[in-house]
Amino acid sequence: MLAHALLKAVREGRLHPREVAEAYLERARRHAHLGAFLALNERVLEEAERVDREAPLAGLPVAVKDNLVTRDLPTTAGSRLLEGFFAPYEATAVRRLKEAGALVLGKTNLDEFAMGSSTEHSAFFPARNPFDPSRTPGGSSGGSAAAVSADLAPLALGSDTGGSIRQPAAYCGVYGLKPTYGRVSRYGLIAYASSLDQVGPLARSVRDLALLMDVLAGEDPLDATSLSAPSRFQKALEEPLPPLRLGVVKEALEGNTEGVSRALEGFLEVMGRLGARVKEVSWPGLSLALNAYYILAPAEASSNLARYDGTLFGVRKGGVEETRALFGLEAKRRILVGTFVLSSGYYEAFYGRAQAFRARLKREALALFSDLDALVLPTTPTPAFPLGAMKDPLAMYRQDLYTVAANLTGLPALSVPAGFEGGLPVGVQLMGPPLSDEALLRVALAFEEATDGAHLRTPLGEAF
Repeated sequence: MLAHALLKAVREGRLHPREVAEAYLERARRHAHLGAFLALNERVLEEAERVDREAPLAGLPVAVKDNLVTRDLPTTAGSRLLEGFFAPYEATAVRRLKEAGALVLGKTNLDEFAMGSSTEHSAFFPARNPFDPSRTPGGSSGGSAAAVSADLAPLALGSDTGGSIRQPAAYCGVYGLKPTYGRVSRYGLIAYASSLDQVGPLARSVRDLALLMDVLAGEDPLDATSLSAPSRFQKALEEPLPPLRLGVVKEALEGNTEGVSRALEGFLEVMGRLGARVKEVSWPGLSLALNAYYILAPAEASSNLARYDGTLFGVRKGGVEETRALFGLEAKRRILVGTFVLSSGYYEAFYGRAQAFRARLKREALALFSDLDALVLPTTPTPAFPLGAMKDPLAMYRQDLYTVAANLTGLPALSVPAGFEGGLPVGVQLMGPPLSDEALLRVALAFEEATDGAHLRTPLGEAF
């Protein structure tokens, strides 16, 4: 049962919130081999007894990525450095969930400090893909994607710095939205790269995404970058599909596997039948976006992670060397790269040029949107790869080839389940102009309804 159907059942009295929470808690324990959760909320049954059945998310269990701080559950960010850390406050996104009647089911696995594309860089254990447990669920929100895909939770929160919601969503056959930068508060999100990070939802249907976004979106006085744009996600889905102008990014058409190319073609064919005008467009900067991202993101990480000195918070160690030793290999790699590009001898050559390119990339995108409603491209060039297969970090980084541009430009982007290759899901990505988040969901809903949800599968069956 999808989240919006569960909500209806709770409101109508056909299901009790405790019954729902009990089923998902038991299911999460039964499928612990997927490594989706780092911690489960053992008080969730007690909390379910106090749910207001008229609340916007009444009794819906939500899995929360473990880089969003929670007062009642530990927050590790997937790192030994924060093992056993309890925050003295709650992330705004989590607080809004609770105020809307949702139940935090647990904290999900991730690459350490959200730095990775496979959840193999979690300091605790890797997460696994429900479609094939020998493969990655993606990253860094791999635990959230695996939890939703396996219906261990009907909804989940993730964070997206360079594709960390959309890539695992594609690998696990669910929807994942990176909202417009500022649409959802980042207060309480453990920062990786502050100008790129964005909190967003994962779900098994477009209507479920809208349900969650209507609660999450909105201005927050605790986050100066948050936007005051009105939230009307569910209302937008009830409006007629407008005439659409879709641009297929030609720079994203080469180098993909056959299944990914086939899914993209199938998506465009369906949208064409629905009346969309489709044309091929060029976005020259896309091919260089990955290079810029892996300069800018590590630079910000180098600054943000300097605070983990074992003094104010985190694991307390005898000295700086011991504390730094707790960082995993990938975190160390990115911190070192970031420190290098910020050093006085290389700042302009690397960081300065990357920032100039970032501005150019956004100008190019906005120019395309002058006569387009959305850009269409694959979410990833391949389906999920086997755990342990990506020994070369550069090969791993290339999985973000099509996703980092949305973070560099701050534009909304949505991964839509659109097909399968060898039994593994693949996704198509929609990217729109600023604040077109609702419009992207409306396009995705049209595709979902036209295909009768043929690309939505729950590999381990449903909880309800």
